[in-house]
Amino acid sequence: MNRADFPILKETVHGRPLVYLDNAATSQKPQVVMDAITEAYTHWNSNIHRGVHHLSQVATMKHEEARQAVADFIGAKSSDEIVFTKGTTDSLNALAFSFGEAFIREGDEIIVSAVEHHSNIVPWQMLCERKKAVLRHIPLHEDLTLDIEAFKGLLSEKTKLISVAHVSNVLGTINPVEEIIRIAHERNIPVCIDGAQSVPHRAIDVQALDCDFLAFSGHKMYGPTGIGVLYGKREWLELLPPHEGGGEMINHVRWSGTTYNELPYKFEAGTPNFVGSYALHQAINYMQSIGMDAIEAHERDLTEYCEERMKEENERMKEEGVQVHVYAASQPKAGVISFNVFSRQDLIHPFDIGTLLDQQGIAVRTGHHCAEPLIDELGVPGTVRVSFGLYNDRADIDAFIAALEKTIRILC
Repeated sequence: MNRADFPILKETVHGRPLVYLDNAATSQKPQVVMDAITEAYTHWNSNIHRGVHHLSQVATMKHEEARQAVADFIGAKSSDEIVFTKGTTDSLNALAFSFGEAFIREGDEIIVSAVEHHSNIVPWQMLCERKKAVLRHIPLHEDLTLDIEAFKGLLSEKTKLISVAHVSNVLGTINPVEEIIRIAHERNIPVCIDGAQSVPHRAIDVQALDCDFLAFSGHKMYGPTGIGVLYGKREWLELLPPHEGGGEMINHVRWSGTTYNELPYKFEAGTPNFVGSYALHQAINYMQSIGMDAIEAHERDLTEYCEERMKEENERMKEEGVQVHVYAASQPKAGVISFNVFSRQDLIHPFDIGTLLDQQGIAVRTGHHCAEPLIDELGVPGTVRVSFGLYNDRADIDAFIAALEKTIRILC
């Protein structure tokens, strides 16, 4: 893992070396990704699919090569199953609209889980309001894992779709999506996986998972902002209507009506982010040059090491009436740890912790992490979250622990 590939890691913050532990929000970019953006705009910038001239042909080729690279990266059967979007949120909104128009009627039910990001709650709420359908959620056990028995009890003939996060962006817990998919498919219910926090951190094979849809973002996997993916099995995508209208998604437009393009283009209205797709391709190449299994193992080591260091910090501080509480501490995680600090049982506000860590060059995330229903269930206004990327190392964690100890002594 070559940190030198990421120029921003040489930056200083408030006179301190930057320690970037906010990867669940967005990852930093290697030089090859930034070079790809410059290359595209410098050498072959041109609108794609519509031009016969050289630049357009090159840009089109680069865009479609990126689509194939994404398909290969997640194990899709065909690049026709890869729809480029603006990101995970855009993917889930597109699916909610299209699936809702085709299959949801009054009284139908959609199931999500208690750990979802707002992007996997709000689009379904909007759909349910529009169609007079019902949104249900899988509850949690006390250890903050999903209650699969309760999930089974939610299923009925009214259940039309299940959409769950592979990895919680708050807790870092890895949801049993394989089991959820198996149970759902026994009842012929399709499943969408929010892969925003899993695709950047572990090898994903959509055919092995057998998920019907998968959504993820480029900016969380060392790629640029403004590019994402909605994967869908061909048989489902062919049944869904487009969610936007305009150029490229059409076959023919007449005053009498419009016919739509073939897959995947019927879901890609307007000029696509062909520069973003090319840069995402380079990000995928970069990750594959390291190896997804190696990335997963490295980040697992960092997560376990960080939890152990935080446990030691908690033991050191408890005689002073201070508790460093890690949520879902007993559960395996995928590169995310959320915690709070309590002083004689009073919560030290996460914002104060994050602010003082920032003053020491440590970038973390504080707040509800766009998962308010889960935070409400935890009974706190928010948490402090540290999250790891392939360029982090144990020295980053040691710096974070030292800064956290100093922060606690200031605030407590």
